[in-house]
Amino acid sequence: MSGVSQRVFHIPDSLNGQTLVAALRGWQSQLSWRDAKELLTSRRVSVNGAICVDHGRRIKSGDVVHLFDTPRTPQPTADDVELLYCDPQVVVVVKPALMTTLRHNEERNWPAARKNLQPTLDEVLPRLVQEWERPGRSARGGTRNHQRGGRPVVDRSRGKLPRVIAVHRLDRDTSGVMVFARTPAAEQHLVRQFKQHSNERVYQAVVHGHPAAQTFDTHFIRDRGDGLRGSSTNENEGEHAVTHVRPLERLGEYSLVECVLETGRTHQIRIHLSEAGHLVCGDPIYRKRLGGPPVNDASGAPRLALHAAQLAFDHPATAERLDFEASLPDDLERFVTRLRQRGK
Repeated sequence: MSGVSQRVFHIPDSLNGQTLVAALRGWQSQLSWRDAKELLTSRRVSVNGAICVDHGRRIKSGDVVHLFDTPRTPQPTADDVELLYCDPQVVVVVKPALMTTLRHNEERNWPAARKNLQPTLDEVLPRLVQEWERPGRSARGGTRNHQRGGRPVVDRSRGKLPRVIAVHRLDRDTSGVMVFARTPAAEQHLVRQFKQHSNERVYQAVVHGHPAAQTFDTHFIRDRGDGLRGSSTNENEGEHAVTHVRPLERLGEYSLVECVLETGRTHQIRIHLSEAGHLVCGDPIYRKRLGGPPVNDASGAPRLALHAAQLAFDHPATAERLDFEASLPDDLERFVTRLRQRGK
């Protein structure tokens, strides 16, 4: 395939609604239609940080498209979702990277074949819960489903599927522990814990540089002055955001850090670390401080190096404190190992 030159594209109003494949050919005149589609199929194109393999994807004004020299982390399927716990009230899972928590409204009427290209967690989870509840299962397990080939988004062959309700989200590129409610009462109880910050959320991230142990305490606004979310100098506006950071290991020019959320704002960890000069490796959006030049990310991260490693909450029916952990997934573990070896 012919090479590509420019790597990052910010979509102007004039390209709003155009297909991504057509836009790629407009930016890279040497590409044939086949080559442009192959860029998507080979997982070398992301939109707003999410790998896109859908040839029919239409871009919108403000989108950020990245081209990569090598394929990124493969698109996950239901086989990559790990169930840690399931009872009549809650389901706890490990979300794989590159899987969206919920289907966007504009995508809900897509045909099943198109949805299967990039399944969402809320679509695959009911089938996994149904299989979990077959006789002989206990509430706690952690057993990964090893049947290969994926599952269709729509399959009514086994009757009505269980209901699951999302009470929080992880960014599409972020992996890690999540909880879903199974009843409206459990949903209300869990949502209240998230709002009151009575649960515990611990993340691990690989970042540029060597941040010291510290607490970021700022107020987020939707536009810090360059179109990105960020911190405001005015403490009377925006949303209060608090992140506690602790270094875990130096990896040459990079570091593995632990981040504890006291609040849970959109992109909170990524923003706080980037504003402090410690870009999360693989972050395609928060690459610079306000007014500063973009950071050159030569880390070789396979995707956003951010993982929700621990989640604790009170069970909505029994009030028992439940605590779940998930180690770094294979792609980030290999990434950390490479950086560790480079840093020797």
